[in-house]
Amino acid sequence: MTDMQAPGGHALLFLTDEQLRKGIEAMFFAYRGFTADPDRILDAHKLGRAHHRALHFISRAPGTTVNNLLSILGVTKQSLNRVLRTLIDDGLVDSRIGTRDKRERHLFLTDAGAALEQELSIAQRERMRQAYREAGPDAVQGFRAVLEAMMDPELRHHFNRVKDDRND
Repeated sequence: MTDMQAPGGHALLFLTDEQLRKGIEAMFFAYRGFTADPDRILDAHKLGRAHHRALHFISRAPGTTVNNLLSILGVTKQSLNRVLRTLIDDGLVDSRIGTRDKRERHLFLTDAGAALEQELSIAQRERMRQAYREAGPDAVQGFRAVLEAMMDPELRHHFNRVKDDRND
C-alpha cells in the first residue's frame, strides 16, 4: 500500500490487484458468515433472505409503502409481491390501504413479524459486535466509510435517510 499527496492535501491510496482481490474475497466470506445465523432461523420458518430484507426495512420504517420498499430492495414488483404475500399469509406483515391515496399499501410488522425480525437482528448484531470488538474502534468508522463509498448514490440516499431518522 502506498499513500501519496493529491492536490488539496488529500492522501491517495494505491492498492494492488491482489489486495483488491483479497478484499473482494473477504466480502464474500464475511457475507456468508453474516447471513449464516439468520439463514438457519429463516429456514425454520420456511422463509428466505428476500423475506429477511423485507422484514428488516419494514421494521426500520413502519408504514413504508410497497413502492418505497421496491425502490430500496431493487427487485421487481412481481418478486416483492410474492415475498409480501408469504409474509402477510404467515401473519408477519400487515398491509393497510393508504388513508390519503387508496392505491397505496402501507406495510407494518405484526407482533409475530416484529419478534422474528428482532431474532434475526439480534443474531446479526451479535456477529457485528464481535467483529467490531476484534477489529478495534478505529476500524469501525473506516469499515462504515468503505461500505458507504461502495453504495450506489440512490441507495446511499435511502441509507442516509434511515440513518438520519434513527439518529445513528
